[in-house]
Amino acid sequence: MQSLAMIENWPVPTAAAAVVRADGTVAGSYGPTGHRFPLASVTKPLAAYAALVAYEEGAIELDEPAGPEGSTVRHLLAHTSGLAFDEHRAMAAPGTRRLYSNAGFEVLGDHIAKATDIPFSDYIRQAVLEPLGMTATAVDGSPAKDGVSTVDDLVRFAAEVQAPRLLDARTVLTAMSVVHPGLSGILPGYGNQKPNDWGLGFEIRDAKSPHWTGLSSSPRTFGHFGQSGTFLWIDPDARAACVALTDRDFGPWAVEAWPPFTDAVLSELRG
Repeated sequence: MQSLAMIENWPVPTAAAAVVRADGTVAGSYGPTGHRFPLASVTKPLAAYAALVAYEEGAIELDEPAGPEGSTVRHLLAHTSGLAFDEHRAMAAPGTRRLYSNAGFEVLGDHIAKATDIPFSDYIRQAVLEPLGMTATAVDGSPAKDGVSTVDDLVRFAAEVQAPRLLDARTVLTAMSVVHPGLSGILPGYGNQKPNDWGLGFEIRDAKSPHWTGLSSSPRTFGHFGQSGTFLWIDPDARAACVALTDRDFGPWAVEAWPPFTDAVLSELRG
């Protein structure tokens, strides 16, 4: 795919990208796709997938208590537990505001570790990474932001999300559907969004503006970006997903570069 070569013009030391279709075929890749990059918050969809495996295995329930009083696993996954961004401190009643929270995912990881009697870094490896052959990926530390991976491995994950083998397809459909519709909140790097829709661990594009995906991205697009200059989006209407990893922190360069890149990828897919 010629559009992927646009990463050559990004003001970053190292970048790699790939597109994988819903049938699992790789439409194209560019750059050092085997290079390991820090994922930052692109760790969260991986952690969420592990949580959903734990749910399907019967280790946890989505609506069981977890986190602050009145909060559940579902609240933690959807950033509606009320926990602060990076502090284990309640800022709002559960289900009333979309407060993006690293702390919430750390509480979630601890909750799963306690329920399964397996450290979360081991659980995610056994439940998600090993079955998908993601041998270069690890989540040692915070399940909110300490993942390390490659484009090649995230292509495997994006293929799984589009055609699930580890989860029931209905569970993935729930994960990419809005939890607590209508809640507003801050989308990090992009300001207040009304609404700031989120699924279970995946951000949902809807009509958000500004946004890190493209102008032509469908409202059903879901995924995540990371402060380490990384993103993964899945566009069900385009029947494709795109991964881009860099080693420059997110900033104005990404706000400027990412949307036209995504629009070029989508245009080439349609063409």
